[in-house]
Amino acid sequence: MLDGIPINDPTGFAPDVFDVDFAAVDHIEVLRGPAASLYGGSASGGIIDITTQKAVDKPLYGEAQASYGSYNFWKGFGQFGGDVDKVNYNVSFSRTMGDGYRQHTHFWGNHVYGAAIYTPTEGIQVTPIFGYTHMYHENPEGISLAYYEKDPTLPNDDAIPFNEFLETERGTYGAKGHFALTDQHEVDVMAFVKRTNFTEANNHTFNHRAIVTPGVSVEYDYSMGEAADNVRNRIAIGADLQWQTIDQHESPNDHAVEIDTLLSKERIKQRGAGPFLVDKLSVGKDWTIVGSLRYDNIHNELDDQLTTDSTSASGTRDFSRTTGRIGVTYSLIPEANLFASWGQGFLPPATEELVQNPDGYGGFNMHLTSATSQGFEVGSRGSFQQELSYDLTLFYLKTKDDFDRYRLPDRGQTTFYKNSGPTRRLGAEFYGRYTPIRDLEVQLAYTYSNFTYTTDSPDPIVMDDTTNVKYIKSGNFLPNSPQHQLYFDAEYHIVPKFSIAFGFETLSKSYIDGANVEAEAVKGYTLIHARAIYKWQLGPVIGELSLSARNLGDVKYVAFSEPDPGGNAYQPGAGREFIGGLKITL
Repeated sequence: MLDGIPINDPTGFAPDVFDVDFAAVDHIEVLRGPAASLYGGSASGGIIDITTQKAVDKPLYGEAQASYGSYNFWKGFGQFGGDVDKVNYNVSFSRTMGDGYRQHTHFWGNHVYGAAIYTPTEGIQVTPIFGYTHMYHENPEGISLAYYEKDPTLPNDDAIPFNEFLETERGTYGAKGHFALTDQHEVDVMAFVKRTNFTEANNHTFNHRAIVTPGVSVEYDYSMGEAADNVRNRIAIGADLQWQTIDQHESPNDHAVEIDTLLSKERIKQRGAGPFLVDKLSVGKDWTIVGSLRYDNIHNELDDQLTTDSTSASGTRDFSRTTGRIGVTYSLIPEANLFASWGQGFLPPATEELVQNPDGYGGFNMHLTSATSQGFEVGSRGSFQQELSYDLTLFYLKTKDDFDRYRLPDRGQTTFYKNSGPTRRLGAEFYGRYTPIRDLEVQLAYTYSNFTYTTDSPDPIVMDDTTNVKYIKSGNFLPNSPQHQLYFDAEYHIVPKFSIAFGFETLSKSYIDGANVEAEAVKGYTLIHARAIYKWQLGPVIGELSLSARNLGDVKYVAFSEPDPGGNAYQPGAGREFIGGLKITL
C-alpha cells in the first residue's frame, strides 16, 4: 500500500511498484506472515505499508536532488510543500534514466506525486492524493548458464531482434478521510481510481492493455475502556471493494515490427469484495490479543471480442475464502516483548496467471485454483537502553496449490502457470542495531529459510525443450530461496557533519527450479558496499553531498533467478557501481 491506497489489483496481483518514488518515502512498515484476514488475497505473505513524506513545519519549503553514476545513470528529483492554514501538503517530481549494466537494459521514468492533509477540526482529517507515473524499460530477458559464464552483460538472443520492452503509464487519483465522531467512535473511508496503459513486446507478440481500477474502503472503529482501565477493547468492522476493467489485445511481433493482425482481443472485468472484522483486546499494561476474520470473493469475467462462434474464449472464474488470524503480545520486561501469531493465507490466481491461457490465444487459464497457506510465528523484540535493540522471529508455514511456471514449445517465450504440490517453510529472522559508542552505529540482519516441497509423488516440470525431463520431488528446495541471507552495515560519524559507512550482503546458493539440479544452481555471493556523506549549511540553505559504491569487488553474480522452463533462468547483477549525489533544501 502507498499512503493507504493498494498497489495490488482486485485479484491480489501487484503488477509493479512504479508508483513509489523512494526519494519521497518517509518510512516503510512490514507485517510478516499470512495476513489474508486483514487485506485479502494480496496479503497472503504479509503487508508492506509505504508512507510518503509530509511537509516540514513551515509555510513553504523546497528540496532538489541530482544524482549521476555508473552505466550512465542519472536522476533529478524535487519536492516542495508547506504547513499552513490547517493544510499540510507535499508535491514531488522526478526524472530517471540509465543504460543499465547489461545490453538492452536502457530505461527512463517520470514520476509526479502529491498529497495534502486537511485538518479542519481536531477530529476530522481529509487527504486527497494524486500520482502520475510513466516508465519504460527494455527487457534483456534471462540468459542461459553458458551465456552467463561467457559474458553476463549479454541479453537473450531474442531481446534485441524483437526489441523486447515494457512501458507503463498510470494516473492515480484518490482521497482518504478520518472522522473521530467521539472518543469511542471513529470512521475511516478511502476511495481511488487508477488508469493504466500498458504495453509489452516479447519475442512473439505485442500485448496492449488499457486498465481502469477503482476501489473504496470503509471502516468503523468502536473503542471500549479508558487508557487507565485494566481491560480495553477496540473493534473494527468494514469492507474493501475493488473493481477492474482491462481492455487488451495481442498482435504478432515480427522482429520489432507489430503486424496489423489480432491474435486476441478481449475485455476482462474483475471485482473483489472483502468484509472484515478486527478485535483488539488489551489487558493491563502487558497483554494484547488481536483477532481478525475476513471473507473474500473475487469475480473474473472475460468477453472474447475477437471470436463469437463456438470457439469463443469468453468465460468466468470465481474464487472465495474465509480466513482468520490471531496474535498475542506480552510485555515481559522492556528488554523482552514476546509475541506469537497464527494466520491463514489465500492467494487466488492473479490477472497475469489467468490471462496466460495455455489452450489458445485469449481466454482464461481454466486449470488454476487458489493457493492457500497457514502458519505461525513466535518471537521477541526489545531494547537495552539506547545502545542495543533487536527483533527475533521464528516461523513455520505450510502451503498448498502454489503456482508454478511452465512453457509450451509452440508459444515462444510466453510463460504459463499451474498449481504445484504443497510446501513446508521453516525459518528465522533476526535484526539487531548496536551503538557501542556515540558516533558508531552497527546494524545486522539475518534470515534463515528452509523452504521445501512435500509432494506425494514427483511432479514433472513442463519445458519448451521436451528432451530435458526434470521433476519436482518431496524434500527439494523451492526456487530462488537461498537458505542464508546476511546483511551488515556500520556507519561512523568522523565529525558531526561527515560520516562514512561500510557494509556487505551475503547470500547462499539457490536453485532455479524445483528439480534442484546442482549444475544449474545459482552460486552464493558476497557484495561489499560503502558510502560517504557530508552535510553543510549556509544560512537557510541546507546541503548534502554523497558518494556511494556498490559491489566494490566487482563480483560476478546472479542477482536473481527465474524458474524458467526454457533454461534462460539467470538474471546477472551489475558490476561495480558508483553514484554521486547532491541535495539542497530550503
